[in-house]
Amino acid sequence: MRAECTEVQVRPGVEADLDALTALYNHYVRETAITFDTAIFTPEERGPWLLSHPEDGPYRLMVATEPDTQEILGYSTSSPFRMKPAYATSVETSVYVAPGAGRRGVGTLLYTALFEALSGEDLHRAYAGIALPNEASVRLHERFGFRHVGTYGEVGRKFGRYRDVAWYEKELP
Repeated sequence: MRAECTEVQVRPGVEADLDALTALYNHYVRETAITFDTAIFTPEERGPWLLSHPEDGPYRLMVATEPDTQEILGYSTSSPFRMKPAYATSVETSVYVAPGAGRRGVGTLLYTALFEALSGEDLHRAYAGIALPNEASVRLHERFGFRHVGTYGEVGRKFGRYRDVAWYEKELP
């Protein structure tokens, strides 16, 4: 991990973060195939998503900020894996790092904080879907103990091209 990481602060996300988090996510919607959303969101549309990630419980939102400016550098989440009751001990995780904040270890800090926050919850597995190609995300997930369990071929279409999604799984303590 790089030394500059120690200056980044990670905390639970709060309602005051909504505009910045929406703008960050919309960058990925507009510019990348990382997410399969294809239309940008307003903060009002994104509000229920933020509120579905309280400061406790299995569904968390962790935010990385610059200590001086409080500029949001990225966020990580744990969300329901599937809505059926038998899946309640599984979560889907994700990390989004702001443009220009990559290669600083922000994703590593966010996942470290997320998994520490989840350690006391009644959870058994974490899953992550990675739209391919995305070597940085594959490396991050493998560093955190995720293992590749399969790939959905051409499961989504964005920017006129079909995309594969690799699925990764991690046992939670």
